[in-house]
Amino acid sequence: MPTEKITEHLTFQEELASALFAEAKPLLEAHWAELPQYPDLPLDPDWDAYVLMTDAGMLRTYTIRDHGDLKGYAVFYVKTAMHYRGSRQASQDILYLAPALRKQTLGARFIAWCDEQLRADGCQVVSHHVKPSHDFSPLLARLGYESMGAIWSRRLDAPGR
Repeated sequence: MPTEKITEHLTFQEELASALFAEAKPLLEAHWAELPQYPDLPLDPDWDAYVLMTDAGMLRTYTIRDHGDLKGYAVFYVKTAMHYRGSRQASQDILYLAPALRKQTLGARFIAWCDEQLRADGCQVVSHHVKPSHDFSPLLARLGYESMGAIWSRRLDAPGR
């Protein structure tokens, strides 16, 4: 799996999601605490589904490590597009970088590196979802991304909705 040394102690690499579950849990919890659209819905990842998607060749997991410690991740679903059977596309499931590393250009470098890995994997299109509370669309625009619309959601189980 590809690895790139960014500095003496920082690396980007592709890893298997299933090998990261225990190590990623504290980062996932910190990530969830920053972005809870619905704070009453507890964080409860479907680890088995991640394993199944990895085994089916439909999941790519990229990580950032500092001195070997996990500091960030990007997970993408990779498959042929439903509307464009001749086009392999990647859709970001989750993207996180530890706050201490965010003030650098590391996020842009990581996304660009992920794009290169996905390109090498035959992907034509990469999509990211961006939450209004953590809008990194200016960064995506600098990397050549363009807005393709917005994702809207509605709680159907909440009273009065």
